[in-house]
Amino acid sequence: MAGSVPPPDEAALRQAALSHLARYASTSTGLEKVLFRRIARWERQAEGEREAIAAAVTMARRAAKEVVQRLVAAGAVDDAAFAAARARRLARAGSSRQHIAAHLARHGIAGAALAAALPEDRAAELLAALVLAKRRRMGPFRAVPPAGPDIAHRELATFARAGFPRAVAQAALCLSRAEAEERIAAARRAME
Repeated sequence: MAGSVPPPDEAALRQAALSHLARYASTSTGLEKVLFRRIARWERQAEGEREAIAAAVTMARRAAKEVVQRLVAAGAVDDAAFAAARARRLARAGSSRQHIAAHLARHGIAGAALAAALPEDRAAELLAALVLAKRRRMGPFRAVPPAGPDIAHRELATFARAGFPRAVAQAALCLSRAEAEERIAAARRAME
């Protein structure tokens, strides 16, 4: 049916899933996509009757879903832990709450896990905005004072594109450099 390469069975898919998890953090949705891509790759290379190949693909997809469910039940895949860790990393890197939510949604995180992972308070959002400002040398981290209103508009636009609310962006731009540095340093000390 498929030439010399047999269709991926549950054992092969489990091994592929474990190999992937050994190298990358993943959600259940992400791991399922990895296994489905493996099955699709086999399907493209398979030779034989189309009906037999389609039946083998259906069986392999069912096996892939079972493998993922077993790994979730065993605790090897934890969507909530993935979401929390990824949200913390993105917030430390200067990502807005909106950007973090979109990123997690692309990874298949939704509902309670998504809500629990997102930073809740305005102080966390302001801190992320300050990190972005420092990285982009905006607002209090500008090397030279603003030459005109165009710079402030461009910086507000940068914050808007990054998903920050206008009030948070304005608050970040209004802080002095010393106060902004202190807030970032205090947050880093708190994380240690």
